[in-house]
Parts: sequence; C-alpha cells; structure tokens
Amino acid sequence: MSETTTNQSFLTQAAYDRLKGELEEMTGPGRTEIAKKIEAAREEGDLKENGGYHAAKEEQGKMEARIRQLTQLLENAVIGETPKDDGIVEPGMIVTVDMFGDEEEFLLGSREITDSSMQVFSEKSPIGAAVNGHKVGDSVSYAAPNGKEIAVKILKATPYTG
Repeated sequence: MSETTTNQSFLTQAAYDRLKGELEEMTGPGRTEIAKKIEAAREEGDLKENGGYHAAKEEQGKMEARIRQLTQLLENAVIGETPKDDGIVEPGMIVTVDMFGDEEEFLLGSREITDSSMQVFSEKSPIGAAVNGHKVGDSVSYAAPNGKEIAVKILKATPYTG
C-alpha cells in the first residue's frame, strides 16, 4: 500500500507525464500567447472600458493559478505504477462500495489521474481514508462533514487503467 503525506497525491506515470506536458505548454508558449493578447488589447487605448484587455487579464490569472496548482501537484506527487489487482484498496483503484443500500463507484486518488467524469475521492478525504488499505468484503465507517457516521462495505476494487 502506498503511504502519502498531507501534501502528497498519488499519480500514475501517465497522468504525471500528461500534467508535466500541460505545465510546460502553459509556462512556455501559453505565457507568450497571453502576453501578446494583453499587449494587443493595451494598444487599443483606454483600459477602463477595454473588454479585450480585461478578458485577457482574466485568462492570464486563471492560467497562472493553474500553473501554481500543477507545479505544487507535480512537486508533491507520488508516482506509482497501476496497483495490483489483489482486492486491496489503494490509490489508483476504482472502488465500488455499498452505501445506504446503493452501489457507489469512485476512483481513489487525485482528480488529475483521470479526465473523465468519474467521481474521484482523494485518499485523504473521509471516505478515501476509511477504505484505503482495506480489502473487498470489509465494512468500514467514516465521519461525514456533518458529523454523522457513515458505514460502507467494499464490494469491488480494481486498478484504474485509464
């Protein structure tokens, strides 16, 4: 089982490589492109009522926030292989649990592992911490944000193959 500290996130090698490529694009050509947009808009005159300028500055702010997020994520990433299909829940697995009589499926790990619409819970989240390290058939519980104790039974745990 992979142990991660508070600031660490599990990433597969493929997810790490994809995010590193995104970061390199944003810090190189992306920054150059946004600087050109801002400069072109600045040349249009009065900045107070210049919609193109304000849109470009907002885009720049969002891009810089994503750069900071990716930088932190990649610096603190724990890169691992796809976990073994041994029925033990760990980051990088798709977990199916019985919760309130319904089956819920989610990926345990970082949202950045997948770009699909799959529900993702960090191994540091209440449900993630509760199921991490347990095996199929185990029943565990965790405290929800409202303080209620929620019981779940692990029905299935398979490696995410992306």
